[in-house]
Amino acid sequence: MAAVEPFYLLYREIGRSCSFYVEALAIVGAWYTIRKCISLGFNTYRALRLHLIPKLVGEIDLVKQYGKWAVVTGSTDGIGKAYAEELAKRGVNIILISRSKEKLEAVSRSIAETYKVETDFVVADFSKGREPYPAIKEALKDRDIGILVNNVGVFYHYPDYFTNLSEDMLWDMVNVNIVSANMMIRFVLPGMAEKKKGAIVNVSSGSSCQPTPMFTVYGASKAYLDYLSRALHYEYASKGIFIQSLTPFFIATKMAVCSSIISKRSFFVPSAEEYASHAVSTLGLSTRTTGYWKHAIKFALAEHLPEWIWAWFALYFLRTVRKKVLTCKMK
Repeated sequence: MAAVEPFYLLYREIGRSCSFYVEALAIVGAWYTIRKCISLGFNTYRALRLHLIPKLVGEIDLVKQYGKWAVVTGSTDGIGKAYAEELAKRGVNIILISRSKEKLEAVSRSIAETYKVETDFVVADFSKGREPYPAIKEALKDRDIGILVNNVGVFYHYPDYFTNLSEDMLWDMVNVNIVSANMMIRFVLPGMAEKKKGAIVNVSSGSSCQPTPMFTVYGASKAYLDYLSRALHYEYASKGIFIQSLTPFFIATKMAVCSSIISKRSFFVPSAEEYASHAVSTLGLSTRTTGYWKHAIKFALAEHLPEWIWAWFALYFLRTVRKKVLTCKMK
């Protein structure tokens, strides 16, 4: 008993001295929990406001909000075509820009007949450096351009290592994915600033949220558009201009034909029409969004992954895709 009593006294004294630290840790834990709950609630509200509420309360008048005409680059297939159709569905006149005159004529005629809006088109190959821009500038002169969608882009034929890319591919990535956006913005932004309204949508990519090996140059070019959009927003938001970085993941389009896994419609891989319907609804609400609530889940997870995990998984997955594509080519 003599030994037990001193041990009990010692334990009681240690407990008293530690009680302050236990209480401090409890306060820190409670504060952390409260912050996380508030953050979760805010993020949930923001997601509902962006992806659900616009579908419930009805569509905004894009013509009144921004202007009569929209310019869409890369608009004869995929996201560009679907986005142009979605804008036309809401009463906006459309100017299509792409390199195939036959496709432009067909899409222009289809949109005009289906949605009863005015359409026009400009034949332009953005891979030709400075060559296409004088004709584009002349075509857009004196038009009430309210919305610009920089969608045109070139993608890898299949995932590959940097040294396997041709010099032509490297030049195209810069001219088509980067230079075109700069020049198109330069043409329409002064008019928007003068009338103090307008919207610019730069179609980036989910691959830009973390370094993505095997799509290195493509991801880097799309990261440029993301950065450009966010910086321009701070420059021109006070002038009434809405600038959005649209960062979709895989969509079932011709650009994703390098793998059957990512080219077929599924839960996380929508059709271009489904994606465009959601993306247009985010105009005026978010300056940086995936445009589609299922892609927003993927983007949130991707941003919080350690970089090495993202890169390791991308390298593993895209190497597998590359191997399958090359095997099919050899057959």
